[in-house]
Amino acid sequence: MRHVILGAGPAGVIAAETIRKYAANDEIVIVGDEPEPPYSRMAIPYLLMGHIGEAGTQLRHGAGHFEKLRIDVRRARATEVDIEQRCVKLTDGGPLAFDQLLIATGSSPVRPPVPGIALVGVHPCWTLKDARAIMQLAVKGARVLQMGAGFIGCIIMEALAARGVQLTVVEMGDRMVPRMMGPTAGGMIRAWCEARGVTVYTGTRVESIEAQAPLSVRLSNGSHVPADLVISATGVQPNIGFLETSGITCLQGVLTDEHMQTSVAGIYAAGDCAEALDIASGKTIVSAIQPNAAEQAVVAAMNMVGRKRRLKGVTQINVLDTLGLVSTSFGDWRGVPGGQHVELTDRSADGGKGRHLSLHFDGDVMVGCNSVGWTEHVGVMRGLVEGQVRLGPWKETLLADPTRLMEAYLACAQGQEAHAHV
Repeated sequence: MRHVILGAGPAGVIAAETIRKYAANDEIVIVGDEPEPPYSRMAIPYLLMGHIGEAGTQLRHGAGHFEKLRIDVRRARATEVDIEQRCVKLTDGGPLAFDQLLIATGSSPVRPPVPGIALVGVHPCWTLKDARAIMQLAVKGARVLQMGAGFIGCIIMEALAARGVQLTVVEMGDRMVPRMMGPTAGGMIRAWCEARGVTVYTGTRVESIEAQAPLSVRLSNGSHVPADLVISATGVQPNIGFLETSGITCLQGVLTDEHMQTSVAGIYAAGDCAEALDIASGKTIVSAIQPNAAEQAVVAAMNMVGRKRRLKGVTQINVLDTLGLVSTSFGDWRGVPGGQHVELTDRSADGGKGRHLSLHFDGDVMVGCNSVGWTEHVGVMRGLVEGQVRLGPWKETLLADPTRLMEAYLACAQGQEAHAHV
C-alpha cells in the first residue's frame, strides 16, 4: 500500500513515522515544496534570536533519519488531487498515485493588498528563506516596522526585540492580539511593550510602502515611518487552493470527521490546513497550533493503517510570551450568548506587569478564559475548558473570586474523573 503525505511539516513527519511504526512494509512518500530538510516554523524566532542555528530548526536531527525509515521525501508541490484516479499531480511531473492520502499542506502568510508590499526590504517571516533575509537587515539599531500584532506577530516581535532593533508595530485591530485577547488584556500587553521601547499603533493601517532609502511607510493616521526593514505578519491562511476542483469538501480548511478523514474515503487531513471539531464550542475550526497538528497527525495515520482512532476534538489554545509578559487564551474566550462572565484586573501586581483574569461560563461549565500574568493557573484553565468540567456550586464561587481556579479544579475535575472510572 502506498501512503502519500502532502506537506513536510510537523504533521506530515509525525504521520509518516506513525504509519511506519504500524505498517512495516507499506510505501510512504512525503511531498514538501521547500529545499531544506523538514523543519519547524515555530523554531524560526529562536533562529532570529541566535539561540539556535539553522540545523536546530530541523524536525529530525539524526543522519539519514528518513532513509532509515524508508520514507521517501520529495521536493515538489501538489497542484491537483484526482479522487477518481487516486493520484496527485505535482510540479515535478507527476502524477503520483496513492492508496491513502494525507493532506498536511499547512498554511501561508496572507499578503495584504498594500502598494509597495513587493518591494525589496519587505518580507514575511514564515520560511527559512525569509529568516535569512531578515537576519541580514535586522541588525542592531536598524529601523524595523512590523505589520500585525496577532499571536504570530508577537512571537516575531519578541525575536526582533532580542536583535536590538528600533521596532514599530502597526495593528489594524483596536488592540494587540485581538483574536486572542479582550480590550483590557490587549491594552495591558500594549502598555508592556511600549514600556520596553516598542512603538505600537493600534486601530491603524499601513496604506503604502514607498521605495526610498530607507523605505517610507505611510500609515492611516497620517504618519510616515522610515524603515530599513518591513515585516508582514498579518495572518495566515490554509494551503488548500489546489483542492478547489477535487471534490474534497473545504470550508475554512479541509473539513474532517472524528477520524481526520475528509469527505472522500481514504483521504485525510491534519495540521494547519485541517478543519476539525472544537470541543468547547461544538463548531469546526482550523486550530493552527503545533500540539493540535501532532495529535491530528497521529489520529489520521492510525486510521490510514486500519487502526481506528478518534480525535477527541481540538481546543483553541494559545500561550504567548510577549517580552516576558505571559498571556493565555483557551476555548471560547469571548463567551456564549446568555453565559455568565467574571473579570479581575490588578494593574499594579507582579512588579508592575499587572494581572488580568477573565472567565466565561455556559451554565456551570467554563467554556473559555484568558489571562495576563497569571502563569500558575495555565494548566488548570486548560483542563477546565478542555474537560468541559461541570462546576456545580463552584461556579458561583469563581464568579465571586476567580482566583480560586485550582480549588475548583481539584474539587470538580478529579471527582468527575473518579466517577467516570467507577
